[in-house]
Amino acid sequence: MNHHHIRQRRIATPLGPLTAARSASGLSGLWFDGQKHHPGELGVPQDDGSDALLAATEAALTAYFSGKSFELPPLDPAGTAFQREVWQALLAIAPGQPATYGALAGRLGRASAARALGAAVGRNPISVLVPCHRVVGANGSLTGYAGGLDRKQALLKLESASA
Repeated sequence: MNHHHIRQRRIATPLGPLTAARSASGLSGLWFDGQKHHPGELGVPQDDGSDALLAATEAALTAYFSGKSFELPPLDPAGTAFQREVWQALLAIAPGQPATYGALAGRLGRASAARALGAAVGRNPISVLVPCHRVVGANGSLTGYAGGLDRKQALLKLESASA
């Protein structure tokens, strides 16, 4: 799906560097190095610092990690209709108030689709800003996170402190 991306930028964060990618119409990817489902070499030009959308993405991340509010840049993740529906639903999960997979499935009117929903959450291509880290196991356990459980824990801790 790399044909979707047109430009990329490396962004330093307290949890390690992220690669941000954009399509013609929005942010299409945001990955920690070595995370699960990382697309690998994108084969698109590095931003020279002039790309407004990637600059807005970096500003949003800086604000996020400082515990400040931020404006989400336009998003354009490539995925199936179901995946995109799940990723959209993730945006409704408030910081400091993690949701379970079951609750998220119920909210989408797909109570029987918790497994498929879990797979879609795991394939979220926009880390941190589309908050898949806010989805937890039924007992509140920190179930899998593509970016690693230590990062998931750090993100949730940051959010509960600033919520």
